[in-house]
Amino acid sequence: QVPVVESGGGSVQSGGSLKLSCTATGRTFIQYNMAWFRQAPGKQRELVASITTVGNRNYADFVKGRFIISRPTGLNMIDLQMNSLTPEDTAVYICAAGQPGIRQEHYSYWGQGTQVTVSS
Repeated sequence: QVPVVESGGGSVQSGGSLKLSCTATGRTFIQYNMAWFRQAPGKQRELVASITTVGNRNYADFVKGRFIISRPTGLNMIDLQMNSLTPEDTAVYICAAGQPGIRQEHYSYWGQGTQVTVSS
């Protein structure tokens, strides 16, 4: 069973917005740090944003001011509001849960990802 499931991906024009959601399945991740990574074709997976159990947020420079990660209190899920999207944001967005950190090795639980495509 996949531990977390992403939803909300799709296609949008440049300048548009999308909201991704990540829901835990089968177990609780309330005590875990959670994050969004992304992987574009031919590129390495990279951290987009992370949020701790107490709501401290960390963003990659390339999304600062455009994306917002949130974690509704008491719910076993996180969201990623993506605004001012550009074609460079096109990637598979993957939710993860684990220990605080910016490296993939900090995260033990991964979803299968949701495709985001931004056209110019």
